[in-house]
Amino acid sequence: MKFKQQYAQNQRIERITSNHIVIGIDIAKETQVARAVTYRGIELGRPCSFKNDDVGYLKLLSWVKSLQKEHNKNSVMVGMEPTGHYWLNLAWWLLEQRFEVVTVNPYHVKSNKENRDNSPTKSDLKDALVIADMVKNGYYSPLRLPTGKYQALRVLMSDREFVIKQFISIQNQIHRWLDIWFPEYHRVFKDWSCKTSLVTLRLFPLPSELKILSPEEIYASWKPHMKRRASISFAKVLVEQAQQSIAQNVAPEQVKRSLLFLLDQYERLTTQLGELEQEAISLMKEIPQAKSLLTIPGIGKITIAGILAETGDLSMYRHGQQVLRLAGLHLGEDSSGKHKGQVRITKRGRSGLRKFLYLAVLHLVVNNEEFRSLHHHYTRTKKMKKIHSIIKLCGKLARILVGITRQEQTYNPEKVVTAAIAA
Repeated sequence: MKFKQQYAQNQRIERITSNHIVIGIDIAKETQVARAVTYRGIELGRPCSFKNDDVGYLKLLSWVKSLQKEHNKNSVMVGMEPTGHYWLNLAWWLLEQRFEVVTVNPYHVKSNKENRDNSPTKSDLKDALVIADMVKNGYYSPLRLPTGKYQALRVLMSDREFVIKQFISIQNQIHRWLDIWFPEYHRVFKDWSCKTSLVTLRLFPLPSELKILSPEEIYASWKPHMKRRASISFAKVLVEQAQQSIAQNVAPEQVKRSLLFLLDQYERLTTQLGELEQEAISLMKEIPQAKSLLTIPGIGKITIAGILAETGDLSMYRHGQQVLRLAGLHLGEDSSGKHKGQVRITKRGRSGLRKFLYLAVLHLVVNNEEFRSLHHHYTRTKKMKKIHSIIKLCGKLARILVGITRQEQTYNPEKVVTAAIAA
């Protein structure tokens, strides 16, 4: 059965009954504001402003309990914007108090702020009421905070992403250094990050230092640092390129120190990246879902770790379409009357999950026979553009991931091709 978003919307509305108090909270770093409405949108009580600390949380709890008692309501649903990281502690605390917590899209809050007063004004008090109205109308998403090993995996993959950004930045700075101070270096070493190149850059990075050395001296200098080193012919080419270099010999000591600093950072980040990936792989061994997901040929362990870090427990999802919407890979178009807009992915979701799903499909198209066959079918038989085929296969992968975890099965290649081509 195909997943229909309208059915999910109806179910979210039906969950809110006449026994509910719907609370909207405008999140801030220090002072937050809460307002309450009934399932019909009638505001209850006065707004509650509270600090983002334990005293403020107890004030919020007391306010909610008093509203429940006054209006004889036994159920509470709390909605909030996932603003930065300020909402996380409050969300965890509310869950501990047995409240149902949901989130609303900040873009939707901005779009709905004129519903009550037909005014573009914005304030914390107004936003809290807008959020409450959105929740009672079903414009919310269930809160899926990762717990246990999924939370640990999410922290590891977040740290990995941070290290990778720094790693790329350092690589670019080393490229810049070489382009300025030794532009001919790439003619000798196609890959500056190989072992011999890194040793060379530490021993004599500047052309002015290489000019006065013989190939034999360079070759001998490599020996204490490497068991397997480049041949003496490499040393000859290195000297020749240094003699022909157009680089200027300006402030050599400062320039060398700059490179050594970059190389130290590069090696440190390389070590950190390896440690994080190894820890993530070790942690995945303790997650039962990971073993089943790794039976899919063509997906690496780090890719699966990235997907699980973003989605949490995949068995909580009823359909792969929910994973696509979480990633912002669901389709949308802008059409009106005779105008037919282009169908594009919305990108309204987690960019990290979107990246890992996209990269996973790229690898599957190359390394997985079934996905390669489907990609060929979509591009050759159905005449789809390659990028459209990749996005379609992202949906296929999402359904496979959810199906494997919910049914506690392993990857079945026959189901992949047969069901997709028949459709």
